[in-house]
Amino acid sequence: MPKASKLPSNQFDHFYKGGNRIGKLRNGPGGPMRPEEWIGSTTTRFGESVNGLSKLADGQLLRDVISEDPINWLGQKHIDKFGISIEILVKLLDPDQRLPVHYHPDQKFAKEKLHLNHGKTEAWIILDAPVGARVGIGFKEQMQKTDVARLVASHDSAGLLDSLVFKEVKAGDAVFVPAGVVHAIESGIFVLELQEPTDLSILLEWDGFAVDGDKDGHLNLGFDTALDALRFSPLTPNEEKEIITKFDIGGQKSGAIFNSIANPFFRANYLTAGHSKVEAGFGIFLSLAGDGKMKFENDQTLDVKQGDAVIIPHSAGGFTLSDCSGILSRPPAA
Repeated sequence: MPKASKLPSNQFDHFYKGGNRIGKLRNGPGGPMRPEEWIGSTTTRFGESVNGLSKLADGQLLRDVISEDPINWLGQKHIDKFGISIEILVKLLDPDQRLPVHYHPDQKFAKEKLHLNHGKTEAWIILDAPVGARVGIGFKEQMQKTDVARLVASHDSAGLLDSLVFKEVKAGDAVFVPAGVVHAIESGIFVLELQEPTDLSILLEWDGFAVDGDKDGHLNLGFDTALDALRFSPLTPNEEKEIITKFDIGGQKSGAIFNSIANPFFRANYLTAGHSKVEAGFGIFLSLAGDGKMKFENDQTLDVKQGDAVIIPHSAGGFTLSDCSGILSRPPAA
């Protein structure tokens, strides 16, 4: 029977700078070019076979142990709806430089052009941010494919940044990012990211980053095809209200972090000591504060401290927390 257990660090090199706060929180290697940790990942980097996959403490790949015992890990209802895919990828992002302007394809595009079952709708839970830090999400005005293609071809970073809507964020904010919507994150914003389980990014700029966007920025599709996955219209006022939420990080109130718009893709709850019992189900818990315990119905009690990431199988049953708080990430409900 699988057990709830703490995950070792899973940082690795990327094309932008950062990672020291991840290293400090998660007892990992830190930076300077490891700005992401993939937590509880059964997803590989685009075009690779192993890099990105999480290991359990005994060295086994999480992907392999789930495939060997999917019912205990995921539950029968999940398998009936989704198969043995865990349906989620959880990351920590710690950029020491602004992320480039980019976007991700949706499920329809990924299936038609890449023969994959998932796109990359994602969401950012802001854990920490400098005063005045901003994220860019969506175009200010209606764009045309030819306009964007011209900005990309001319490496016009200033023009691309000027085309975006920027919003200030602080710890406790959350931003749901639909696939196809252009976006960027400024330097210094520490994020827990939830997303569909793929590594599909299309870059619109790359000058100043350790990547050749002409070669690797378009998922091997060429920009003419890749730009068909981009949403050229701005977000509507109603969409903006739906995608941005707030929670009392560091407070005592437990609750869902996103609006229902996220439910088809993933779920996240901020949990504090004394909350009602969480129902059984596969999940990943990141402890953000305290030195406490996770008490499971069908599993051993687990001591947890700040920075621990716990992988939770369905078979562990429901659980409660004591003397700690953090974020529980889960796949969509079956």
